[in-house]
Amino acid sequence: MPSTFRIAQAARLLGVSDDTVRRWIDQGVLPTTDTSPTEIPGAALAERAVALADEPADPTGAASSARNRFVGIVTRVQIDGIMAQVDMQCGPHRVVSLMSAEAAEELALEPGALAVASVKATVVTVEAPRG
Repeated sequence: MPSTFRIAQAARLLGVSDDTVRRWIDQGVLPTTDTSPTEIPGAALAERAVALADEPADPTGAASSARNRFVGIVTRVQIDGIMAQVDMQCGPHRVVSLMSAEAAEELALEPGALAVASVKATVVTVEAPRG
């Protein structure tokens, strides 16, 4: 059975407001099922999520083999001795990096700075609710 999502669920998954989802429905950007309350087919929601994932241009202009690159804004830099914790907001995603204090200082990372987070993981865990 295909998945469907109510407006509030779709909004949370896309990182937008309920009103934005309603506008997209009214504009024909997101289709709905014939159910009440209104539901959005999961495949259409996934397609919209991919379209929204087009990120701002990479400010570094660097070519990279990394595919998991997130353009965002630094929201916090906490330096403690030789280490630093750098928090970024990349669209709806919060990304946290631990690095040397020296690296954070060399990159001039501070709240409000534009930056790119590049993520490399050897293990990615995916969970789905039991239906």
